[in-house]
Amino acid sequence: MTVLHVPGITNLRDVGGIPVGGSRIREGVLFRSGNLAHTGAEAQSFLRGHVSRVVDLRDDSEVLAEPCGVAGIPITHVPLFAGSIASFLLGDISLDGLYRRIVDDGSDRVVRVMDVIAAGEPTLVHCTLGKDRTGVSVALALAAVGADRDAIVEDYALTASQLPESRNRAIAKWLEERLPVAQNAIALATESPAPVMRRLLAEIDQRHGSVADYLLGAGLAPARLEALGQALVE
Repeated sequence: MTVLHVPGITNLRDVGGIPVGGSRIREGVLFRSGNLAHTGAEAQSFLRGHVSRVVDLRDDSEVLAEPCGVAGIPITHVPLFAGSIASFLLGDISLDGLYRRIVDDGSDRVVRVMDVIAAGEPTLVHCTLGKDRTGVSVALALAAVGADRDAIVEDYALTASQLPESRNRAIAKWLEERLPVAQNAIALATESPAPVMRRLLAEIDQRHGSVADYLLGAGLAPARLEALGQALVE
């Protein structure tokens, strides 16, 4: 994968280049990032030149608070959480539990994301940080087409190094002061540990046979799964 440094877009990268057997994921087809609420002229120019569709995974309150700053590119809004970020922090849910909830409770929404990617247009998937909802969605898309498991996990884990350290310290301090008994809150807000994604994918394999089988069971049409492979794999 390639980390892209474009002012106004955080945690931006192209997942092209990840191995898939003897082939690889196409470059310029699937991008991932944090939110697009603060895009200036340089970011707008990049997006217009490289992206044909945006998938925004945030809920309505997040979109209202920080509207997407993209102009002239179709946006598909797929709120991936069945609940709010605040409720997960207050409930002290772990990253493992959060991702399991996405897979179990949000499977219909996951399928909608796969449908957009399968159309084959250069697509950018984002949430607020590009860590959890984006991380799970992109990992599932890559796993469904047979991408190398270690590379998928590496891409997910890369996010932690892309979040500003000053931001993480401020968030950790805020959470320690207001939610001192929430053991999982800081990890939920700042971390993307490789073992968490590895466990999620292994659990899907165990329960459903494979990520592709999970998506088919969730309602993704076989023809759309085939189209996903054609869109992503060289």
